[in-house]
Amino acid sequence: MRQTLPELWLVSDERNDGVLEAALRRLPRGSALIYRHYHLPPAGRLARFRTLARIANSRSIAVILADSAQTALEWRAQGAYAAPLALTRRRGVLRIATAHSLREIAQANRTGADAVLLSPAFPTRSHPEARALGPLRFRLIAGHAAMPVIALGGMTPRHARRLQWRAWAAIDGLS
Repeated sequence: MRQTLPELWLVSDERNDGVLEAALRRLPRGSALIYRHYHLPPAGRLARFRTLARIANSRSIAVILADSAQTALEWRAQGAYAAPLALTRRRGVLRIATAHSLREIAQANRTGADAVLLSPAFPTRSHPEARALGPLRFRLIAGHAAMPVIALGGMTPRHARRLQWRAWAAIDGLS
């Protein structure tokens, strides 16, 4: 399912939940939301998804669900977000992989992911113990991807310019 992908991706998290409605309204049309919200019980997670998806859909913002492709179809998300080996093929579902290493980029290549979020590009509050890739290592690893790469981890507009990378995602940097 190759298609033009958004350049700007907002990733949901327990920390930014209270400001997601406002953040979605500030995002440019044609951006994307990766909905995670692992902290909520199943019924609450679905209810929150529906609220945010209504706002996103009204602004032409793609909604990607951190779950299986089957659940993404059931919830009417445009895609599924998961580790490369957890991605399954489903017609009509964009498959976004997560990667932190060259090995995981290779897995994303083998599974035929439509795009991959490579992280952490820079130090991040989400995973303060994780070693940041930095611009050089990020670009070297990203160069092995057979699909578009989206930078994640400590990303802000300033870091996107420093990285010289067009497609990027953030939790704090966009909320």
